[in-house]
Amino acid sequence: MTSLSPRTGGRILVDNLLAQGCDRIFTVPGESFLAVLDALYDSPQIDLTVCRQEGGVAFMACADGALTGRPGIAFVTRGPGATNASIGVHVAMQDSQPMILFIGDVDRGTRDREAFQEIDFPAMFAPIAKWAAKIDDARRIPEYVARAFAVAMSGRPGPVVLALPEDMLLDVVETVDRPRVAPVVQACDPFQLHVLAEMLEEAQQPLAIIGGAGWSARAAESFGIWAERSALPVAAAFRRQDALPNTSPVWAGNLGYGPNPALVKRVREADLLLVVGPRLGEATTDGYTLVTPDHVGQRLVHVHPDATELGQTYRTDLAICADMGSFAEALHSITCRPRDGTEAHDAYLAWSTPLPRPDVTLDLGPCVAEMRAQLPADSIICNGAGNYSGWWHRYWRYDGPGTQLAPTAGAMGYGVPAATAAALRYPGRMVVTLAGDGCFLMNGQELATAVAHKADMLVIIVDNAAYGTIRMHQERAFPSRISGTTLNNPDFAALGRAYGCWAETVETTGSFAPALGRAMAQTGVRVLHLKTDVRVITSGGML
Repeated sequence: MTSLSPRTGGRILVDNLLAQGCDRIFTVPGESFLAVLDALYDSPQIDLTVCRQEGGVAFMACADGALTGRPGIAFVTRGPGATNASIGVHVAMQDSQPMILFIGDVDRGTRDREAFQEIDFPAMFAPIAKWAAKIDDARRIPEYVARAFAVAMSGRPGPVVLALPEDMLLDVVETVDRPRVAPVVQACDPFQLHVLAEMLEEAQQPLAIIGGAGWSARAAESFGIWAERSALPVAAAFRRQDALPNTSPVWAGNLGYGPNPALVKRVREADLLLVVGPRLGEATTDGYTLVTPDHVGQRLVHVHPDATELGQTYRTDLAICADMGSFAEALHSITCRPRDGTEAHDAYLAWSTPLPRPDVTLDLGPCVAEMRAQLPADSIICNGAGNYSGWWHRYWRYDGPGTQLAPTAGAMGYGVPAATAAALRYPGRMVVTLAGDGCFLMNGQELATAVAHKADMLVIIVDNAAYGTIRMHQERAFPSRISGTTLNNPDFAALGRAYGCWAETVETTGSFAPALGRAMAQTGVRVLHLKTDVRVITSGGML
């Protein structure tokens, strides 16, 4: 819209979200942004997804941004709403995913009096967002919204937070809307490609580590073709296992918690690491020990879309600031002499094939294998934090970008909201929630949102009656002194049915396959409640 006809701030905001291509908003409504809700009444182009808690709102927006590459949009109210939503902002920042959180705020005339639910939001969110600001003039809404989209998508993607004073949204003003913005991308320097070609030629045991900021389907396709032609082993950063189809003959597996020892050995022995996208954070590098900041005896090529990330923690032998897709396509202009990359993939296949554990009543390894047999390869797998996720990280084979939603920030409660967002974004795809019993009850109420919006998804709840990850660490540090990690759980199948889901309980390995088959024959939200033994704490270990 370019007309200067008078509009409320709420109407201007919605018009500019439409101009940026917004088609879905996640929210818990608040009286502080009623003017926006009123404008949405006349904007059927935007699907208003009403959630049950602001943490779920922010997780859904973060997941939607991860799937689309454009910011997921969340609206919450001031005070408690904003503090609840802060978890999703933190995840979006650590996961490098674009999202925008709009917060209804106190009137401008009552500011700085500690008014009802007042918080200084730019100050609160500054450490965990790319940009946090307050819009005081309704005439500048188009400017702020366009900038928010640009900041959220450009360089290292991440979250933006904008506070909206309630009275500002009611102001009637004239202004000009901004056109749709695209992320600012940087192409790779040809000279740096020449240097990279020389380093690859000299290397005897190179290895690529991929995924992370700005990784896309375009990057995956181009990089995969080049890596396969070069027979270069490729590993994924922590919870970036969908960076390349795991069926690729050069796929070597994933780093993070509980990685394949053969892959760890390969990383240690590599003389050249080509890191494309990851920040090389704590989880990927096993506390900065697998790849040390000075990586003595190794050369490091670090490719990242944000120049401020390069050289921040790691000494780099070659730092390349470039868009992931542009860099991956530019790789085709250089040659890399083929190596024997199939050995790494063979090791991955062996590691990702579950072996039977007859002493375990309900063994999750064969359950994952059965899911691989029954579910489409391009299923979207969503999980929060917890040891339960390790079985899927090890045994599920991801089909490429957009098939894994898992917070690298290690936040619990992410699975159900993320799966709900994925099911709404891709109604024709199979979407799976994975959640431990502790993880599920942090945002399990969003089953109500999924049912209300007719989402089609499978929810698998792994119930070992404990905060399993903490129990594992507790047993290591303070053996046999269990404190604060035991849970008293509800009947999760009954709870699922109370929300309107189809649900069933599974207690043995042999009963999982038929239960999964029955679940797959249903539509809507389906819940499988898996009752497991806490002593089986990881895919390869016992307490």
